[in-house]
Amino acid sequence: MSNITIYHNPACGTSRNTLEMIRNSGNEPTIIYYLDTPPTHDELIKLISDMGITVRALLRKNVEPYEQLGLAEDTFTDEQLIEFMLQYPILINRPIVVTPAGTRLCRPSEVVLEIIPEPQQGAFSKEEGEKVIDETGKRVKCR
Repeated sequence: MSNITIYHNPACGTSRNTLEMIRNSGNEPTIIYYLDTPPTHDELIKLISDMGITVRALLRKNVEPYEQLGLAEDTFTDEQLIEFMLQYPILINRPIVVTPAGTRLCRPSEVVLEIIPEPQQGAFSKEEGEKVIDETGKRVKCR
């Protein structure tokens, strides 16, 4: 039983890579398919607070509702932005990972390594082939 939760979109490569890094640490997280089961209003506010980011920083910009609703305009309150995210969960950027060590928006996916308590158990490369963890379980330095 893991005490890690991921707000996951299986259609997103970053989300899939993050999930696999969690699994590579020996954990099987609780997976919340947030497009089907969005967080409640209070849960979303807590996630944003726990991540230490602004409401706007959680908005996903390259999706249709963002343009349709005119969200690029800085005329909306935080509460209005939260309501839009609850109404259109695709506007919530992902993946969000919650562990006892913290809550993070894991973009890029390697951010998850900051909050997984257990070390990586083996080599890991992202879907597109970028090596993140070497055979000894150590993080590969970025170029």
